[in-house]
Amino acid sequence: MFVIVGAVVVLFSIVGGLVIAGGNPLALIVPAEYIIIGGAALGSLLIANPLPTLKRIIAGVLGTLKGPKVNKAAYIELLQLLYELFQFAKREGLIAIESHIENPEQSSIFSKYPTFLANKPAVEFLTDTLKVVLSGGVPAHDLEELMDIDIENILEEEQVPAQSLQTLAEAFPGLGIVAAVMGIIVTMASVSEGAEAVGHHVASALVGTFLGVLMCYGIIGPIASIMNKIVQKEMKYLQTIKAALLAFAKGAPASVAIEYGRRSIDPENRPSFQETEQAIKQAR
Repeated sequence: MFVIVGAVVVLFSIVGGLVIAGGNPLALIVPAEYIIIGGAALGSLLIANPLPTLKRIIAGVLGTLKGPKVNKAAYIELLQLLYELFQFAKREGLIAIESHIENPEQSSIFSKYPTFLANKPAVEFLTDTLKVVLSGGVPAHDLEELMDIDIENILEEEQVPAQSLQTLAEAFPGLGIVAAVMGIIVTMASVSEGAEAVGHHVASALVGTFLGVLMCYGIIGPIASIMNKIVQKEMKYLQTIKAALLAFAKGAPASVAIEYGRRSIDPENRPSFQETEQAIKQAR
C-alpha cells in the first residue's frame, strides 16, 4: 500500500511543482519519448534475465503491495511447530520424527501449521537440517556452518529479482539520454521551421532525460530497494529456525531452544515471553 502512496506523492510533487512554476503538465506527455525509454527498458530486461527470473521480478513487484510474508502470527506459529517437534523428538526419540520430515505435507505435526508449510524454502531448510541431525556425528559448530551456507545461498537467490530491477533502474538515466539525443536529432532536422518549432522539439527531447532520472530515483530504484528489504525480513525467519535448531542440537530442552529462536526474531515481530509461553501451551 505504501508503495502506491509513495509513487502518488512523487508524481504529485513533481507535477504540482511544475504547475506552481507556471509550466504546462501536458508538456510532459510526449508519447515518442515514453515509447523509446519504455521499450528500451523492457528489451534490456528481457535480454538480461531468463523467463523464470522475469516471473519472479513480476511476483516481487506485486509482493511489495502486500509486504513481507512473515509477521508476528507467522513467528508464533513457527515457534509452536518447533516446540512440538522438539518435544516429540525428546519423548519418542529422535528417529521418530523421520517420517514427519520426509513427508511434511502428510505429517500430523506439520499439517497443523499451514503458514509454515506454504513457505517452501523454510520447509526445506528445517527438514533438510533435521535429516542431518538424524544422521548423527555432526558437531554443533559444523551444523551451524552448514545452516549458514544454506541461508547465504537462499538469500543470494532471493535477491536476484531486486538486483535485476536495481540494474534496470540504474540504466534508466542512460536510456533517457538516448531518448533525448534522438529528440535533438529531430530538432536539428527542424531548424528551418523557426525558433518556436525548435523550442518545442527541444522541450520534448528534455522530457526523455527527465523521465529517465525520474524512473531511476523516484520509481524503479525505490521499488527495488523495498523488494530487497522484504527479502531481508523474510530471511530472519530462517535465522529463527537456525537459532532454535542449533540450541536443540546442543541438547537444550525444547522450551529453551524455543527461547533461542524467539530472541533471534526482529523486535517488530517478536512475541513477548508471555505470548510465547501461551503459544507453547496450546501446542502441547
